[in-house]
Amino acid sequence: MSRLTEEARGVYVIAATPFHEDGALDLESTDRMIDTYLETGATGLTVLGMMGEAPKLSMKESRDFVARVLSRVDGRVPVVVGVSSPGFAQMRELTDMAMGEGAGGVMIAPPGSLRSDDQIFTYYAQAAEAIGDTPFVLQDFPLVTGVQIPVSVIMRIVREVPSCVCLKHEDWPGLEKITALRKEGALERRISILCGNGGVFLPEEMARGADGAMTGFAFPEMMRDVVAATEAGNMERAHDLFDAYLPMIRYEQQPGLGLAVRKYVLKKRGILESAALRKPGAGLSEAAKAEVDRLLARQDKRLKELT
Repeated sequence: MSRLTEEARGVYVIAATPFHEDGALDLESTDRMIDTYLETGATGLTVLGMMGEAPKLSMKESRDFVARVLSRVDGRVPVVVGVSSPGFAQMRELTDMAMGEGAGGVMIAPPGSLRSDDQIFTYYAQAAEAIGDTPFVLQDFPLVTGVQIPVSVIMRIVREVPSCVCLKHEDWPGLEKITALRKEGALERRISILCGNGGVFLPEEMARGADGAMTGFAFPEMMRDVVAATEAGNMERAHDLFDAYLPMIRYEQQPGLGLAVRKYVLKKRGILESAALRKPGAGLSEAAKAEVDRLLARQDKRLKELT
């Protein structure tokens, strides 16, 4: 087992959950997807996240999917499993299942009912107690959860909850939050900061002190190359690479449509057998597919100009 730590960096790809056209889990496509992510340089994987359709799976399906992913990864990189749930009993069960199968850690998003700073801190302190010493990622995604987590609360969680080893930064606007957390002395111990939001701000996030990406953009090689260029001090190269993918990043970022776009692209890349979303959820219209196809062709053209 490869365990998640405060040193996590690079690209933790948020994996889609592949389905057949009839809605059944597609474990063969799962194997291809995991192989592709690892071959393109993923330093970690995250499954059953918000873009992984986790609420649409039964507990047995969740276990089967996690087990298949972990078997395919075979300890080569840490695998983080989303265990966000309304209550701690279910969170504990999901965590025990994932860690028992060999996961490296879990990810927890706050429930939308939290309002005050004390409520947010207490929730994470109690969640950590419920899952024992399992390392976890704090998912800060207020655009979806509706929960605003101030820098001061993150600082307190890091100080008082040692099993919090990573922040999944998805606040928007949130660049100042990264700067504040990376300011010398802000955190009593350094934790990993990996960024989401489809990678739409990745060059700026890296420049502000993030350690990498934790998101599921359909071209993880973009994230790999932008992170590598940034770490090499070549920001011009990072931005040139990012700009080549930006139209597709923008298109995939559409609320309510992004996962359908992502799965369509993964199917076109030969990774998924089907672009199906489990109901409720619909695929792309023919007009949308044509738009994506055009963006892909233009993206290929830009990438060739960079080589």
